[in-house]
Order: sequence, then structure tokens, then C-alpha cells
Amino acid sequence: MRLAVRIALAAGLALLIALVMREGSAMLVPLARAGRVLLWLVPLHVLPILLDSLGWRVLIARWRESRVGTLFWIATIREGINRLLPAANIGGELVGIRLLADTGVDGVAAAASVTTEIVLTVVSQYVFVMIGVLCLLRLTDTVRFADDVLIGLAASLPLVVLLAVLLRYGSIFERMERIAVRLLGEQKLSFLAGQSASLDAAIRELCSDPPRLLTTIAWQVTGMITGSLETWLALRWLGHPVPFGAAIALESLTVTVRNFVFLVPAGLGVQEASLIGFGALLGVNGELALALSLAKRMREILFGVPALLSWYWIEGRRELQHVRGSGKY
Repeated sequence: MRLAVRIALAAGLALLIALVMREGSAMLVPLARAGRVLLWLVPLHVLPILLDSLGWRVLIARWRESRVGTLFWIATIREGINRLLPAANIGGELVGIRLLADTGVDGVAAAASVTTEIVLTVVSQYVFVMIGVLCLLRLTDTVRFADDVLIGLAASLPLVVLLAVLLRYGSIFERMERIAVRLLGEQKLSFLAGQSASLDAAIRELCSDPPRLLTTIAWQVTGMITGSLETWLALRWLGHPVPFGAAIALESLTVTVRNFVFLVPAGLGVQEASLIGFGALLGVNGELALALSLAKRMREILFGVPALLSWYWIEGRRELQHVRGSGKY
């Protein structure tokens, strides 16, 4: 897995360098024109994260009420890890489960909520892309491209449906535990005893509550649409205003490609190539697309680094308490 991530990172970095060299310094002109106003993208990002946290809260409420502020903080850490660290969009979820369990939520319930939320996020992404395609069709004449996107979505949809059915009626994690025990031995995995079956049961319990699932999806889709404000405002500040529908189309298609090529850390090169390709359909030239990408990456760093620092601080305190408790300090 590490080797695959390193190869993906090298490929993404090479693509990014090639795109920057092709456009040259012209992409810096709109950034200089916008100036410090782009810093407003940082607090603006609170809105989509907050809406997504509200959806997560609906799932957790099946077992226990949680404070929105706490879930928002954990959500920022999850995003920071997935966006800024080479975690292949997985590490953030694992850390999120641990931090949620530290707040008093049962560990199995925490894992079930995050696992179910991941699947629902994929469903919400499908809805968001469909909205983006409809906006693209309304604003442009790229019917053939829209058809290709819809065909791609339809082709991959059975996999999502299969995963949802397995989570609802199957015992995925229990079967995974059995396979792991056969490969590694029961003694090495004794800490998993009974947990996988409980996790499957908790996920099935969540999946048997359609109103709760639909409410979470509604919050997630609303958060994704709200997140398009970043693209809409950034392009306006960069001197190329576009309709909000164009921002939704650009955001939905770009985020989908970035999530699909999840092995590339921080989506290096992938985000830039997507913005250039999809931006061309909407009248956004290459240098402006790269300037938009740099503005987005500036927001990711300024928003994500403080979240990561807060996580490091919490982990440091936990380690210090462990050392003091063991009498080694």
C-alpha cells in the first residue's frame, strides 16, 4: 500500500509540475489581483464541514447524543488527515473513530457510524454529480460529455448497491475477521474477538432506519452544494465570475475525480488536471483553473494545519498521561 501511494504521489507531482510549466507564471496574475480577499475562503469552509457534521450526528444519535462542536472538530481533523497527509483517504476515518470513542461513544457504535457515513457519502456524491451534470447541460451544449459521465456513474452504481446490501444484510467485518485469523492466527487477533460481529450488527441496525439515512444524505448533499460557494467566490475574486450552476458543475466533477483517484496524496496534479479539463467546458482557461486550484490548496493548508496541530496536541497529552500513569515520568 505504501509503495502504491509513493508511486501515485510521484505521478501526481510530475503531472502538477508539467501543468505549471505549461501555463507558466500567467496563473499568478489573477492571484495577485485577488490578493488577501482569498483568505475569506478559510472561514467559509466552516459551512460545509458543519453541515456534514450534522449529518454524522444523525447517525450517532441512534445510540447517543453528541455535541455538534465536538463532531465538527473531529470532522476537521478527519479532513485534514485525508487531504494533507499520505493516508489514502482512510487514515482520517480511523482517527475519527478513535476520537469519537474518546468522547464517550461506544467504540463499536463509533466505527459503525463512520463506516455507514462513508457509504452514504458515496451515495451523496452520486447525487451531487447528477446535479452538477444537470447544471452543465443547462449552461453548455456538452451533451455527449454529460452522457459519458452518466454512463460512468451507471456502470459503477451496482458496486455501491452491492456494498450497501452487504452492509445491510451481510456480515462483512465478521468474515474479514475470519480470514485474518486464518492468515495471522487467532492469538495475534484476540483483541478483535466479538467486535467484528458487534460492528456488523450495529451497521445493520443503522441501515434498517431509512429516515435516518435519508436525513444524513440530505445534510451531506446540502454541504456539498454549499461547498461550491468556494469555487463560485474564488472565481469571482480571481476576476472571472461564473453562474453558481457552473461552480456546482465544476466542483462536483472535480471532487469526484479526486475521490476516485484517492491514492494520490492531496490529489496533487489530479485536482489541477480536473479543473483545467472541466473548466474548459465552462469557459475557464488553464491559467485561471490553476490559480483556482492554488487558492483551494491555500485554504486546505490554512484550515487543515490548525486541525492537525490540535490532534497532535491531544495525542501528546494522551501519551504524557500514559507515561505518568506507568510511573516512567
